Amino acid sequence: MHSVIIYQVLPRLWGEGKYSSFDGPSLKYIKSLGTDYIWYTGVPRHATGESFVKGNPGSPYAVCDWFDTNPYLAEDPDARLQEFRALLERTRREGMKSIVDFIPNHVACNYRGGLSVLDWHDGDWTDTLKVDWSAEQTRQEFVRVLKFWAGMGVDGFRCDMVELVPADALGSVIREVKREFSDLLFVAEVYGRENYGRYIREVGFDLLYDKSGSYDILRAIMAGNASARSLTWNWQGLGPLQDNMLNFLENHDEQRLCSPYFASEADRTWAALAYSMLFNDASFMLYAGQEMGEDASEGSEGRTSIFNWCRPVSLAHIWRYTREGKGPGRKERGILSRYRELCKLKSRSLFRSGGVWDLCYCNEDSPGFNPDRMTAFARYENGRAAVVLCNFSESAAEVQLRIPEELRRASGITAVEVRMQCAPCGFSLWNCGRNSVTLLKNRIYG
Repeated sequence: MHSVIIYQVLPRLWGEGKYSSFDGPSLKYIKSLGTDYIWYTGVPRHATGESFVKGNPGSPYAVCDWFDTNPYLAEDPDARLQEFRALLERTRREGMKSIVDFIPNHVACNYRGGLSVLDWHDGDWTDTLKVDWSAEQTRQEFVRVLKFWAGMGVDGFRCDMVELVPADALGSVIREVKREFSDLLFVAEVYGRENYGRYIREVGFDLLYDKSGSYDILRAIMAGNASARSLTWNWQGLGPLQDNMLNFLENHDEQRLCSPYFASEADRTWAALAYSMLFNDASFMLYAGQEMGEDASEGSEGRTSIFNWCRPVSLAHIWRYTREGKGPGRKERGILSRYRELCKLKSRSLFRSGGVWDLCYCNEDSPGFNPDRMTAFARYENGRAAVVLCNFSESAAEVQLRIPEELRRASGITAVEVRMQCAPCGFSLWNCGRNSVTLLKNRIYG
């Protein structure tokens, strides 16, 4: 499918924590990152203020009413659905689409509705009860749920923990909904790589988290626990499923990229971000605040809480920035500038849908190239081409990359070799082509 950029944000953490906080300045800011879809996390009404609830206001993944939204997100709680519908309209006017959560595996302990529910829960999700998919009423009710939100103007669904529900039944729900709303985007949280093909070809998802592939490998490489060769193996293993992957380095479940539990600082992340965003035609997801180096200093173990009211520093700075043009410090502004450059590159057709060529196989012994700490690839389209070198090591590098004859014929690259310099944990970009169109030439990031 067409590669997209998704921006995930919990409305209760943005600005004043209301749908109205996503006004013109906020939406223009999000759009400036090249965003195609905003994933508004925590919209369907969830349990809050009950004895079983985790934290205050509670988890967005313990839904108590599938046909309502959270009163605390509205200026006028009695008009909450109208306010959410207005948010969808504002988002569309700014040239973006909207995603909300679909949670097929469980509901809140105080759920009242048409789903059949069992009296137990998975794992430590003590604020939920398991949905009974053996009952036909469950399938019918979830069709109603999805059509309800699609009818309001929602453009897609991020589907939670789909491997815990019967794939065949879930697929029948998606097919029935898509018969009426054919353009809906369905994104699945899937962890087992052995399930990727089935969830795309049989169940009908458009995008899948590449958590057990791209994310886990990049994180292990950054920690020094894996070889960069693993990126090539993952790419080869995915084959034609590549375009259906959703890459990310942050989301609400994972530790913040710049937290002490992960990379600690933005300067150690650029190689991983460049690979995640620019290699192949996979889509990419940003988590609100990531683009300013959010480190979850107010949270626990490097995560921004999805259970409690909190105020991540970078989100407060973004809010002021969209209002007054100030707020972020020099370091945050530098990180934001780099993200905007990367997102701009990702939005170009060369990196969104152009050809891709892994260059590692022909550069194992090239001067300066370390296949365990570096990866290199080319993107090409209509006479334009770019070579990208990602350096995961803590040292600067100077590399002489071979360009194989097959790639030269396919891409229009005339150089037999390319000499590139790369900053520690950074990436560099070299551009060429048959015509004079140039993106960036010999640009070093890091």
